[in-house]
Amino acid sequence: MNGIHEKAQAEEVRQPTLIHGDCLDAMQDIPDGSIDLTVTSPPYDNLRTYNGNNDQWGEHVWQAVIADLYRVTADGGVVVWVVRDATIKGSETGTSFKQALWAMECGFRLHDTMIWDKPYILPLRSNRYENSSEYMFVFSKGQPSTVNLIKDKLNKGAGRKITGHKRGANGKPVDLVNVGTEVVIASFGTRHNVWVIDTNRGRNGHNHPASFPLQLATDHILSWSNPGDTVLDPFLGSGTTGVAAANTGRRFIGIEMDADYFAAASARIAETPWPA
Repeated sequence: MNGIHEKAQAEEVRQPTLIHGDCLDAMQDIPDGSIDLTVTSPPYDNLRTYNGNNDQWGEHVWQAVIADLYRVTADGGVVVWVVRDATIKGSETGTSFKQALWAMECGFRLHDTMIWDKPYILPLRSNRYENSSEYMFVFSKGQPSTVNLIKDKLNKGAGRKITGHKRGANGKPVDLVNVGTEVVIASFGTRHNVWVIDTNRGRNGHNHPASFPLQLATDHILSWSNPGDTVLDPFLGSGTTGVAAANTGRRFIGIEMDADYFAAASARIAETPWPA
């Protein structure tokens, strides 16, 4: 894989490594425990076809992908798996839940079940509430070694001293002002695990029908990795994760099997200034 055989060597590489091919084949060249963070969005059931062949995606594939992601992920590393289910014959497939449970069978912890809330969606005529969300499963290999929680939630009570009571070790209420230094509510608190981020909505889709927003990839990279870490996307798509990795000073490996998507992603990433 362009001479990358060990993590130490990978850390010397500044330019992204982009691979056109099946991720199950390409990932065989990635050393064990060499990936700090994966941010990816795999195919959603059969909502999309790849090279006109749905046999290229299914349980037999995603089980193998998740198992190999566990192998290449460093101890303390994280995999962000953005996914939703198809609706077939009036029922959602539940594939997303199966994937989360399989990841746990492979050894991952389910560190967080997050929601991507898309505020603007195309209304559909249906007998169920409009689906405006996707799951963002955050798997970790052991306890996450990097957690940089984003604090951008405006606190209405900013500047006010925290008052009230908490339960002591004996179960009795304890006045907060008597249990140590006084605490003042900060201007901003930690963001909730439901992220409201608009879709591309046909704008700037980078020749891909389901590209996810740059902010989504960026915020996950900031949350679960540090500058200089290696980020992987085995389903490169339009290259959004690669652009986010460049913008945040991370190293990047991207894999894409569709020739048209790979060409578009490669061109997009090539136009992005990469850290020297």
